[in-house]
Amino acid sequence: MALELKQIAHIETPFKTKFGVPRQAGLMEAPCRVVFEPDFRVAEAVRGLEEFDYVWLLWGFHLNGQKVEKSKGLKAEESWSPTVRPPRLGGNKRVGVFATRSPYRPNPVGLSSVKLLKVSMEVGLGPVLTVSGADLVDGTPIYDIKPYITYADSHAEARSGFASEAPQAVLEVKDPEGCLLKMPEDEADVLRQSLAQDPRPHYQDDPERVYAMLFGDHEVRFRVEGGVAVVVSVKKC
Repeated sequence: MALELKQIAHIETPFKTKFGVPRQAGLMEAPCRVVFEPDFRVAEAVRGLEEFDYVWLLWGFHLNGQKVEKSKGLKAEESWSPTVRPPRLGGNKRVGVFATRSPYRPNPVGLSSVKLLKVSMEVGLGPVLTVSGADLVDGTPIYDIKPYITYADSHAEARSGFASEAPQAVLEVKDPEGCLLKMPEDEADVLRQSLAQDPRPHYQDDPERVYAMLFGDHEVRFRVEGGVAVVVSVKKC
């Protein structure tokens, strides 16, 4: 049975591409905004939401189509595999796609629990949600928002398979040239959190390679050597 989903909102974050986005929700304290689409800018629709500390976001992996191998003639919805290689297992062991949070699924739908910081009304935009801890790319379409309810949604004793512990920051971040001073202090702090978690693919470990990521309206370049992420440059786009 086919189901047509309506986009009710989108998210505004400093992460402009997948590279650098937290690998799971809640790993970083990065405030961002959920902005409703014109048809859903109705104050009554969020009445009472401010009484909750967390919300669930149901969203779509809208960038998946860009990764489809055109040489195989696949459509975006056909590009899933029954098994995947999770980064948490080093990218070498295969497990079932339904035992992972891989973005390449039969239905490209994601689910994230984020902290609700504020519900505000903005001229021209209606209700806007300020949230923290999202693992979404800027512009990601949101299909639904539901309140997080502790007694139903929290299971502290539950097993979590190969992801039993939250990934820890693994890199020290150094900025020898003071490049981060070119950014607002709050954005620089979020960027440091991202770099500390090592956004590189797990199979890459070349100390000479310089990586680039888009963060807010800046292009950030860095390299990693000996457990240290060194900021090489920060340039406004």
